[in-house]
Amino acid sequence: MPPVHPALVMLLLSLASLATSCTENEKGSLLKFAAELSQDGGLTNSWENSTDCCRWEGITCSSDRTVTGVFLASKNLQGLISTSLGNLTGLVCLNLSHNSLYGALPLELLSSKSIAILDVSFNLLNGELPVLEKSSLRPLKVLNISSNFFAGHFQSSTWEEMKNMIALNASNNSFVGQIPTVFCVSAPSFAVLELSYNQFSGRIPPELGNCSMLRSLNAGHNNLIGTLPHELFNISSMDHLSLHDNQLEGKLSGINRLKNLATLNLGGNMFSGNIPRSIGELKKLVTIHLDHNSLSGELPSTLSNCTSLTNIDFSSNNFSGLTKVNFSNLLNLKIIDLMLNNFSGTIPESIYSCTNLTALRLSSNKFHGQLSERIGNLKSLAFLSLVDNSLTNITSALQILSSCRNLTTLLIGKNFKNEAMPKDDAIDGFGNLRVLFLNDCSLSGKIPLWLSRLTKLEMLLLYNNELTGPIPDWINSLNSLFHINMYNNSLTGEIPTALMNMPMLEKDKVAPNAFELPIYTRSRQYRMAISFSTMLHVGRNNLTGIIPEDIGQLKALVSLDLRSNKLIGAIPQSICNLSNLEMLDLSGNHLTGTIPIGLNNLHFLSKFNISNNDLEGPIPINGQLSTFPSSSFDGNPKLCGTMIARHCGSTETTLSGNVTKQTDGMVISAIAFGAFFIVGVMYDQIVLSKAFF
Repeated sequence: MPPVHPALVMLLLSLASLATSCTENEKGSLLKFAAELSQDGGLTNSWENSTDCCRWEGITCSSDRTVTGVFLASKNLQGLISTSLGNLTGLVCLNLSHNSLYGALPLELLSSKSIAILDVSFNLLNGELPVLEKSSLRPLKVLNISSNFFAGHFQSSTWEEMKNMIALNASNNSFVGQIPTVFCVSAPSFAVLELSYNQFSGRIPPELGNCSMLRSLNAGHNNLIGTLPHELFNISSMDHLSLHDNQLEGKLSGINRLKNLATLNLGGNMFSGNIPRSIGELKKLVTIHLDHNSLSGELPSTLSNCTSLTNIDFSSNNFSGLTKVNFSNLLNLKIIDLMLNNFSGTIPESIYSCTNLTALRLSSNKFHGQLSERIGNLKSLAFLSLVDNSLTNITSALQILSSCRNLTTLLIGKNFKNEAMPKDDAIDGFGNLRVLFLNDCSLSGKIPLWLSRLTKLEMLLLYNNELTGPIPDWINSLNSLFHINMYNNSLTGEIPTALMNMPMLEKDKVAPNAFELPIYTRSRQYRMAISFSTMLHVGRNNLTGIIPEDIGQLKALVSLDLRSNKLIGAIPQSICNLSNLEMLDLSGNHLTGTIPIGLNNLHFLSKFNISNNDLEGPIPINGQLSTFPSSSFDGNPKLCGTMIARHCGSTETTLSGNVTKQTDGMVISAIAFGAFFIVGVMYDQIVLSKAFF
């Protein structure tokens, strides 16, 4: 073929460029958006003015080279959202979620005549939503403004214009007023309304019943009151209803009319009465949360008809009967939470037919007797809590549970009262266990060797037992252990140097593994192990000797409790290296010497107690220690300082110090007489006033 003339090549390239390039207006609008950001996440470098904006990061175009999508989620953008984005007349989808954008949501975006999907969730946007003027075209279908700082009311005039709206997510903001219902009239296809974690108040409006296409309603964690309107149960299309953590009350009758319901969450309210037998009509029900209410009576046998159930949470109610439910029909169950009720008798055997269970919590009830061998059938079980019942035979229980090879969390404290800790050769297994609570059992015996085989253990709670003997040296072989609580036992011996070589106490590297169910302690809720503090609590035992100087190596420690032992010697200077400490309790020992001045630099320290020791000298001032009450230092007669109203160098301090010294009686008398004489002559009135007030 003959060669192509160079001029023709240049002409063809220029024509191709014109055919494939976005318009200058669109390019300018995008560049203006980037320029007005205080931090653009590198967009300025990647968006070059000389290139086709259809090839820019996060930009998509249609076949005719019109910008149709801007996808800039999680790009570390900061600053205001430019109104210039409203000039992109072909823009259909705009996603700016998970950034640090602040200020108002531009009116130009809500009033756009092209945007159908707008997502600005997880930013720092604030203020009220703009009011729209009447228009014949509002194509917006999906609006996600969740997890920002928006406030104010939902203005009906704005939402009346959104006739194409299908889904609105305004959760996790500060909106007030009544739940909006304007969508139910203006938008016939409206299907999803997410309003959780706001400040909506009042009753649930009956007008919601007009949302005939509504599939998901989530208004949890607001200030809603009253009963559920019966009109709500007319929405036959609804498959997700979540109104948790409000102040709703009344009975649960009528819910059976929501035949397509898959998720029902009414936890954290004030509902009362029984669960109606009609609950069995909800054949599609997958998840049911009725926790933290005032429901009572027996669980209905018809619950067994809900064969699609995977998650049951009836915790924190007043239920008293469990035997009517045949769990053998609920083979899809993965989670059962019946904590804090009045269930009694033995644990129903039919529960052990639910072989897909990953989490079972029956704690704080009135179950009694020995654990059934059939619980070993639950091969998928990872989380088990039986705390605070009246179970017996701990050796048998642990032998049976050892066959549950997937167990990672085992909470069985407040049972097995006054029994003996299982012997070393009695227990095997638990190779995946990360959390073991064996507290408040009054168990006797020693810390058993079989614990050393739990190589993945992260949390060990043995407090409030009657364990004796030393803390074993093998404890530092548990390389993942970071939360150790052996408080209030009868352990003896010195604090082992092995404890000073605990990898997880030296450097915090706790994995962010979530529990299958949250763990509750002292009204707090923990969803993963990393939420627990790095802790060493061996207080209220019979430990002797000194506090090892090597304790300064445990720099990940947040809480250190050595109180009420028989420890002697000085407070180690190295303890001042524990810069993460929030709690330090050394009270009730026989510690001597002065208080290390470096403790003043423990800036996170919020609980501190060295009372009832034999410490002496001035309490360091001008630091963290000056923030604690005098009770933190009481019972140390040789200490002085302004916080305990015992001035260093005063007559009172000199006298109290001299009384405690075992020196020659003549010297004591001479010093006391001389001090009294001088002070009596020169400061008579001052001494008298101090002596009586």
